[in-house]
Amino acid sequence: MPQTPGQLAAALSLSREGGARVGHDRIRLLQAVAAEGSIAAAARVVGLSYKAAWDAIGTLNNLFPQPVVVMAQGGRSGGGARVTPAGLALIDNFLRLEAALSEALGRLDAALGAADPSVSNLFRSITMQTSTRNAFRCTVSRVVEGAVNTVVEMALTGSLILTAVLTERSAAELGLHVGSTVYALVKAPFVTLAPGVLSTPVSARNVLTGTITAREDGAVNSEITIGIGEGKTVTAIITLESAERLDLKLGDTATALFKATHVIVAMP
Repeated sequence: MPQTPGQLAAALSLSREGGARVGHDRIRLLQAVAAEGSIAAAARVVGLSYKAAWDAIGTLNNLFPQPVVVMAQGGRSGGGARVTPAGLALIDNFLRLEAALSEALGRLDAALGAADPSVSNLFRSITMQTSTRNAFRCTVSRVVEGAVNTVVEMALTGSLILTAVLTERSAAELGLHVGSTVYALVKAPFVTLAPGVLSTPVSARNVLTGTITAREDGAVNSEITIGIGEGKTVTAIITLESAERLDLKLGDTATALFKATHVIVAMP
């Protein structure tokens, strides 16, 4: 069933304990084999190597009493491939089940939001994926429009406010207003650290003080996580030399700073 923009969709994955998994990625591969008539072409469509696609097909064939894909003359080094009636039935039933789960997920998400507005968009928070190390779910508390830029203040917790500076166009396209649920995204290399509590004002709009809860050193850089209260954390990646020079240790008080221009605002 096609999804409307912004609608939640469930990603189904089936497996037995200790067994191989059948997920949407393998069903998509089967669909590509059915459309292209060969494993090599299907692998290109879904972005897999030939070996990875071949292995996935082999795993699927081993999982079911009847093969879901059969090879035409030429075998592994050539020829074509055909999805069997059993494979077509697997595709159809998997997609039907996934669509049913998506509908159920949407109803549950709406019911939770109606029962308690504080958990509105709960599943969007859970399922959001981003490469940015710091992703904070916030509520817009203030929007200040300027001639060129818009300043957006976002409540992370009852006492913590994050600030972002966006272009007027970006703010308008997002439709930001007080009360909007947003995600504030900050890349870890954009976060700078200072030991202890800052005693002098700084130009950075976002200043978060807390306790160092994790430090992982690499050959060049250190990844340091600071607990900033109410279960929230912020992570910075700084050079190992800087971490040693600042003498940042687990349990120490430290302050994370990042510019408002380094905050990306995304809608759920």
